Amino acid sequence: MDLENGEITILNFIDGKYQEKPLNGEWMDNFNPATGKPYGKLPNSGVEDVELAVQSARNAFKSWSKTPKDVRSRILNKIADILESRLEEFAKAESRDQGKPVSLARTVDIPRVISNFRFFAGAILHHVETSSDMDGVAVNYTTRSPIGVCGLISPWNLPLYLLTWKIAPALAVGNTIVCKPSEFTSLTAFMLCSVMKEAGLPDGVCNMVFGRGVVSGNALVEHPKVPLISFTGGTHTGQFIIRNSAPHYKKLYLELGGKNPNIIFDDANLEECVATTVRSSFSNQGEICLCGSRILVQEGIYDKFIQRFVEETKKLVVGDPRDPKTTTGALVSDEHLKRVMSYVQIAKDEGGVILTGGDQPKMEGELEHGYFLNPTIISNLHPDGRVQQEEIFGPVVGVSKFKTEEEAIEIANNSKYGLASIVWTEDLRRAHRVANEIEAGTVWVNCWMVRDLKMPFGGHKWSGLGRASGEHSIDLYTEQKTVCIKFQK
Repeated sequence: MDLENGEITILNFIDGKYQEKPLNGEWMDNFNPATGKPYGKLPNSGVEDVELAVQSARNAFKSWSKTPKDVRSRILNKIADILESRLEEFAKAESRDQGKPVSLARTVDIPRVISNFRFFAGAILHHVETSSDMDGVAVNYTTRSPIGVCGLISPWNLPLYLLTWKIAPALAVGNTIVCKPSEFTSLTAFMLCSVMKEAGLPDGVCNMVFGRGVVSGNALVEHPKVPLISFTGGTHTGQFIIRNSAPHYKKLYLELGGKNPNIIFDDANLEECVATTVRSSFSNQGEICLCGSRILVQEGIYDKFIQRFVEETKKLVVGDPRDPKTTTGALVSDEHLKRVMSYVQIAKDEGGVILTGGDQPKMEGELEHGYFLNPTIISNLHPDGRVQQEEIFGPVVGVSKFKTEEEAIEIANNSKYGLASIVWTEDLRRAHRVANEIEAGTVWVNCWMVRDLKMPFGGHKWSGLGRASGEHSIDLYTEQKTVCIKFQK
């Protein structure tokens, strides 16, 4: 398979076998965002493909759920070993499929994929349950069992990174799974199938079905034999999943959108703050749900921050994702590019001032029709305006000014979202106060995207339901039972 130049046909992976074609015979083009041209095809799977995958997973569950933990752990570690040996291959594939720089996939995406498997391979061996002695009357203890067939639906922005954050714990605790990766970025999920096969994962334990979310994804959501759905993606899709899964009382984990505030106080270390804010604004073309797209700057350093932030942003290199010098690649699709650019016009209509960017760079050669957009900083935006309230999910950030700590918290919480926040201050007491008041699932102080897999992850308000990572993932993918044993007198 020529991952850099050749055409690639992605196939469904069911019961340990690649399917020659989807059962409905329908295919979709797979586009390279950097060129705007298709470089292969993938199945446009239907309900029948999902049914086949679910049945395969149900059959495999009987054995996999009884497989000893140490065996499951060894297989997950073997998957990690193989991925590590093929890191460069996976990084190039992720870049070609998603549009991100290879350098980002090489240093963030794929290493975190490997970490996902290694972490849960260890976690399952060291997990302990609880017990309680009722003063000689009885003793209670808890047990856990895997839920069954889990439906895992993943997004296009951090494709394999976020998919394996679901796969690893689900498999570790003994579930079998049916995955539905985003139709925009299915390549590395397809490649993962060969890794799992080589690592010795039994047939049917992990199944991959590719296609559109409204068809194959919804088939998983509505399937009566899939008791759990773990979804990462847009808020409106999350509402759709809640409605359509309700008749079956499924267990849900939804990690949804964000409009994250980045609060910068007067006493911030400006050098570190500016450098990190450039990353938290424009990494992965701003296509990360954790990006700090609402930048709030205290008035005492506002002008100085703006000057340095704009200067550093202009140093970013928009270009060929394969070029080591490129810091900003292509957006994932033409449709998404147009949507993001529409918000630049909305900002102008709302009185915003474009400080840099807001336009497409002129690309040449094979990149001429790629989905590129210059990193964009907009000031003079009202906190209640659409640009500061709606998730744009691209390289576009709005900058606002505040006077007091109380005002900063009020603006930060003035959002229907509550996924994450960033706080910059050298005052430890203030850091604790502000972190306590912000309505968000994660608050980073003087940093961004520092990940500890032992800590819970999820959103407040419209940013999702439930928590994952560490013990929370073990809780998510299992059912807990209390056993009460009465003492004999």
